[in-house]
Amino acid sequence: MDEKELIRRSQAGDGEAFGVLVERYKGKVFSLAYGFTRDRTIADDLAQEVLIKAYFSLPKFKAKSEFGTWLYRVAANHIKDYLRKNKQRLKEIPLQEAGDRVLASADLGPEEERLREGQRKVVQAALARLPEKYRVILTLRDIDGLSYEDISGILKLSPGTVDSRLHRARRKLREKLTGRLIRQGGEHGL
Repeated sequence: MDEKELIRRSQAGDGEAFGVLVERYKGKVFSLAYGFTRDRTIADDLAQEVLIKAYFSLPKFKAKSEFGTWLYRVAANHIKDYLRKNKQRLKEIPLQEAGDRVLASADLGPEEERLREGQRKVVQAALARLPEKYRVILTLRDIDGLSYEDISGILKLSPGTVDSRLHRARRKLREKLTGRLIRQGGEHGL
């Protein structure tokens, strides 16, 4: 069954159809929550809250954007509200999952795996030092792979702002990584 039909049925009260949508998106919602909190228990709770909130907000979904974009917006707003209410700072993004995509390759030996793990930690530390607006945009684009249009809808920014902020975020990350490498005595390892 295609997504539009699942949405239509879910809006009509079909719990099974919504269950299918939940299965498709729960991992991405959890990943986003984990990226903000870096706490699996809190991220799991937030993901469940977001999916419940989405279920009750589903009648408001008018399909002006993709369902995933709408759900990301609901999730990002809910998570930010939670963090604001609990006065928690945003933490580093979920590179454990992303690092596997970015840095890992099949059948690494123990030495290569140790080197890759070190690289992941360096990147995580650099990302953790970026301001929230840069961490979020890097997470959405470079880790979750969302389009500029989707990010624009989620963050309620113009596409031009998304583009320029992403450019600045990548530049700032590169500067932090370069500074770290120089302090460590060279450019080997990344």
